[in-house]
Amino acid sequence: MQQLCKHFGHRVQVHFDPQSGLIELPFGRCDLAAEGDRLNLTVKAASQSELSKAREVIASHLERFAFRENPNVDWQAATAE
Repeated sequence: MQQLCKHFGHRVQVHFDPQSGLIELPFGRCDLAAEGDRLNLTVKAASQSELSKAREVIASHLERFAFRENPNVDWQAATAE
């Protein structure tokens, strides 16, 4: 998470600590939460196309930086509360 946030921090607004992070992309935002051996990502965007773009950008960078861990990115639609 830290490496991912630092990378994005060279281009966009980023906030992070050891347990959580926020990446603010021009087309959406990604909240990160470290829980044990898991990294939970929540992506939000104004439109479906921006959501798809944000997911792709975040997933591709995560897979590149965490290639040793062979991450499995499994996006799920949010449930209405």
